Amino acid sequence: MSDLSNLARPATQPLRLLWVNPVNSPDYDAAIAALIASVKRPQTEVHVVSLDVPGPVRLTNLEWRALEAQIWLPVTEIAHYAGTNGFDGYAIGCFYDTALDEAREVSGEAVVCAPCQSALQIVSNLCNRFSVVIGKEKWRVQMQDRIRHYGYGDKLASFRAVDLHVDEFQADTARTEAAIRQAVREAVEIDKAEAVILGCTIEFGFYAQLQKEFGIPVIDAVFACFKATEDAAMNKRQFGWAPSRRYSMAPPDPGRREASGIFAGPAPIGNRLIVPRD
Repeated sequence: MSDLSNLARPATQPLRLLWVNPVNSPDYDAAIAALIASVKRPQTEVHVVSLDVPGPVRLTNLEWRALEAQIWLPVTEIAHYAGTNGFDGYAIGCFYDTALDEAREVSGEAVVCAPCQSALQIVSNLCNRFSVVIGKEKWRVQMQDRIRHYGYGDKLASFRAVDLHVDEFQADTARTEAAIRQAVREAVEIDKAEAVILGCTIEFGFYAQLQKEFGIPVIDAVFACFKATEDAAMNKRQFGWAPSRRYSMAPPDPGRREASGIFAGPAPIGNRLIVPRD
């Protein structure tokens, strides 16, 4: 029998993860850090950051493509920072999965995850048809394109919009919960969804009660993305499953990268909160 000692390391490896709230406002950093602290492994350290994007731009959401366009490069730059500063994983905290492919290209050995793909991978193991609760009808086309891109379009039962902007979800939580409850009810009773994804990271705090009421999986985007990142990082530590760097996954070679100047300055990190290992 061959020596198995080199095949896998124990699942108690320390992990260092980076979560970015891809806006240049710290408004949600503390709340996201608290959520992560409640579910992370004891050996995991997490840095929750928001962006340093120069004024007069001030972003509290990425609902419009024109706003989202402002953070593609910063999100990618932080992926490079994660890969060169000892992070095992990098989570992009927006359900549009902004700059996910670009971030993965330059993240070194840091695995990169984002909420939409993470939630889809989880929900696909739990049901055959799911719905997504979104804030505004505006979001539908972009999210539907992303779901199709990932190969889950045939499992999508519906989108249900609650007519709330991102920065309204946590302003009146009773109103938000009531709106999401109605959307989940319609998804289940009219669209025949067997599970529901809450299609925004700022829809946090509502999944557990609704899951209990309706008796179906209700996927919280923050928890889905964080656990996907933590699990992938642990797989890297245990089994060596780091991102491939062949063919389409190859980053710019050092000479061309340095000549471009794209990562010459400091990483565009603004606020930073650290959730320590237990």
